[in-house]
Amino acid sequence: MERAAVLGPPLVSSPRVGSGAGRGGALILFKERPMSWTYLILAGLCEIGWPIGLKLAQGADQRVSGIVIAIVAITLSGALLWLAQKEISLGTAYAVWTGIGAAGTFLVGIWFFGDAASVGRYLGATLVIAGVITLKLAH
Repeated sequence: MERAAVLGPPLVSSPRVGSGAGRGGALILFKERPMSWTYLILAGLCEIGWPIGLKLAQGADQRVSGIVIAIVAITLSGALLWLAQKEISLGTAYAVWTGIGAAGTFLVGIWFFGDAASVGRYLGATLVIAGVITLKLAH
């Protein structure tokens, strides 16, 4: 009860999106506390930024700007994760945050930095994303 008083009343929403009662619709993934999930997704996207900054910092001509990008991205990522964890459990928030960061960094590495792309690597990234979705649905 104390937790509910601190967080406010629970949000009430239909578990399905649709234009009428009895019709099927897409399952709402973010029906409760949508702002916390927004913070968490943004934190995961910022989590992609700091490895990019560190990669850019490997070049002498982009060393300072790369380090600045990394520091800003990791600071934003941490702050947004902190906000998300006010209403999302630690394990779920951390797994989603790192999953978005890992899968996103994997894709950026392939698309922009010439990292190796193989069926096995794509399968691994797909499994990470599937795990994140499973954690969200089980939350």
